[in-house]
Amino acid sequence: MSAPTRWTLAYLLLAGGLAGGAQFMEHILHLDPCPLCLMQRLWTLFAGVVALIALCHGTQRPAYPVLALLCAAAGGAFSLRQLWLQHLPADAVPACGPDMGYMLEVFPAADILKAMTFGTGNCAEVSWTLFGISIAGWALIGFLAMSMAGAGWLTRAVRAR
Repeated sequence: MSAPTRWTLAYLLLAGGLAGGAQFMEHILHLDPCPLCLMQRLWTLFAGVVALIALCHGTQRPAYPVLALLCAAAGGAFSLRQLWLQHLPADAVPACGPDMGYMLEVFPAADILKAMTFGTGNCAEVSWTLFGISIAGWALIGFLAMSMAGAGWLTRAVRAR
């Protein structure tokens, strides 16, 4: 197994771990995801798809780790946005919106995209922590780990060429 393939598998394992953790929190712990959480999931999913395509098409092509790094950066940016909302003073937090199920049924696509991009007051709520770190903080740590794996993958892919 080549070094780029090992790094791709590590990246895929991290993406799968994040996605699996999110599903566990939603379906076992019954924590409903906010709009920013859904964006983080979406970018995690994109990242995993990039890694899977690379495994099928060739892990030594530098375009795939670059795409993977972009996915991890986008997900990390949404994690940072959520952490920022969580640390705002109570009077500066945006108004809470309806849950995503209702938004998908009633709201126009532009409003849903805006809520998923900028977040709502729901995104500022900290409903679960581990070692004092919120879900958004753990997601950011996961995206940073994915970025490190993506950087290792890119380095090995460039060297293999």
